[in-house]
Amino acid sequence: MVENLTWLVLLLPLLSVALITVFTRNKARVSGQISIGAVLAAFAVSLSLFIFCRSGGIDSFPQVRVPWLSVGDFHADIGLQIDSLSLMMMLIVTGVGGLIHIYSWAYMKDDPGFSRYFAFLSLFTFSMLGIVLADNFLMMFIYWELVGVSSYLLIGFWYEKASAADAAKKAFLTNRIGDFGFLLGILLVWATLGSLNFVELHQLLDGNAAKYAAVATAAGLLIFCGAAGKSAQFPLHVWLPDAMEGPTPVSALIHAATMVAAGVYMLCRVFFLLESPQALEVIAWIGGFTALLAALIAVQQNDIKRILAYSTLSQLGYMVMAVGLHGTTPAMFHLTTHAFFKALLFLGAGSIIYGLHHEQNIWKMGAVRQKMPVTYWTFMAGTLALCGLVPFSGFYSKDSILGQALAQHNYALFVLGLIVAVLTTFYMFRLVFVVFGGKARSEAAEHAHESPGILVWPLRILAVLSTFGGVMGIEHIFKQYFEGATAAEPLPGFAQQLLEPFNASPLAAYFGLFAVVIGFGGAYAFYRNALVDPLPERLGWLSRAMRNRFYFDELYENYLIPYTQEALAKVADALDRKLIAGGLVRGAHGTTEIFGRMLRMLQTGSLQTYAFLLVVGVAALLYYILAR
Repeated sequence: MVENLTWLVLLLPLLSVALITVFTRNKARVSGQISIGAVLAAFAVSLSLFIFCRSGGIDSFPQVRVPWLSVGDFHADIGLQIDSLSLMMMLIVTGVGGLIHIYSWAYMKDDPGFSRYFAFLSLFTFSMLGIVLADNFLMMFIYWELVGVSSYLLIGFWYEKASAADAAKKAFLTNRIGDFGFLLGILLVWATLGSLNFVELHQLLDGNAAKYAAVATAAGLLIFCGAAGKSAQFPLHVWLPDAMEGPTPVSALIHAATMVAAGVYMLCRVFFLLESPQALEVIAWIGGFTALLAALIAVQQNDIKRILAYSTLSQLGYMVMAVGLHGTTPAMFHLTTHAFFKALLFLGAGSIIYGLHHEQNIWKMGAVRQKMPVTYWTFMAGTLALCGLVPFSGFYSKDSILGQALAQHNYALFVLGLIVAVLTTFYMFRLVFVVFGGKARSEAAEHAHESPGILVWPLRILAVLSTFGGVMGIEHIFKQYFEGATAAEPLPGFAQQLLEPFNASPLAAYFGLFAVVIGFGGAYAFYRNALVDPLPERLGWLSRAMRNRFYFDELYENYLIPYTQEALAKVADALDRKLIAGGLVRGAHGTTEIFGRMLRMLQTGSLQTYAFLLVVGVAALLYYILAR
């Protein structure tokens, strides 16, 4: 039963894609109903599976394998890995995804590409579920690339806009760089360990850790390249902010709640490959640096979606840093709570944009609080969760990461995490004060209105999850999985979970709250009644650098691409034209042509010539025989 229901969860969105593409392309409402029905049904089945497994005390089931490909010693299966980790991710993908599908019904109702949009959403949901359920690297990589295709289609959904088409190409190509490293890592694993199945690899490395330490380090870092691309970690972070060119619900689904989290999920799934100190040190510092870099850039962004995009980058950096600190439980805990509050913030931003007639510049907003009360209060819940104020969900997951840094005695990353927490609170309350407070700064803000019910109900549900997600036992479930406890172990009580951070790591908890106070105080001092941004005048060149994203795009375009990518392309072109095409291909062709011309010269059509050549040939043959 479990096997069949899991296949159903995976294939329902794919069935939706097929039905919309083949039968209902010209029936917009029917297409939307099919897509929404498929993802909600997948969520219902996922929830049933989760309840069944938890109530039965079952943490995992035997892997489900269907033979697919066999070449020599290589055997590939289409496999499903059903355990607490995959079940929790299934709930996130289908649950948050379902709310975003419903939100999209109203947000995209007047778009001529309505059916195409929902077909792409269903394709993404299928691909993401494939990553979650894959039990081997090959299947994960196939679904990984399908997610990349889905992202490309959704970011460039309004392809008639040059900026959207360019953003889609940028996302696709940047991810291919990371995926190239991912593929090399998979090939290295297969060549040295002889298997791509996660369970088999884990068992092999458990018994031969010292023997395969070097291989695990190299393969782990190469595989991390794929995660750096999908989860937009430095230096492959540049694609995510531009991806905001897609529809706002796409930003919520792909670039906040699920797709960008795929890299973190993959690192936690294959953590057995990453346990060398060298690899984890690199991963932790890349995550920490990305968190700080993105938070600094967010401080001076003026587009509401770009602020949230850089916030996503920063929080993903937190998660990757946690993985590097041996903290798979904190990483997955923060991934889950982040899915709640960041999806809420993006959908809240979409509601604001909808109510202000598609205005996205925060300095052309203001006084929105009175006109959009539901959006305001739900957005505030997401903001407080993101900042990490107790008792909101982000406090518990962020504290878990800071506590992990202390537990590993990495005080530098602990301090870095606190600085990021200060900056996070600062730029989020900058956004809140400018958008919801003060005076209306434009005609759009003067005529703002609350969004319709189908848009605000997903906000209410996500606000509840953002508020109470930290005390719902999510961390305990991941701790059971990663630390080997049984699923039958009861969840801690509400009061115990509420106070857990103060008991487990009081230093991290109190310093984290202190960081929120500092960030809020700074935002209050600068932006409570601001009509223009005071920081550019105070910070000068640093403000310009943050506003221009520290010029990474210009650096890549003017230096990195010409002197690496284009230089390699020119070398490859020269080798192809001169050595392969010129020397080998044309050389073989020229030799054959010359030989043919020489033979053709003998075909004169003159009997005397043929007789002469015959006599010469006979004479030569006789001379050869007699000379021996």
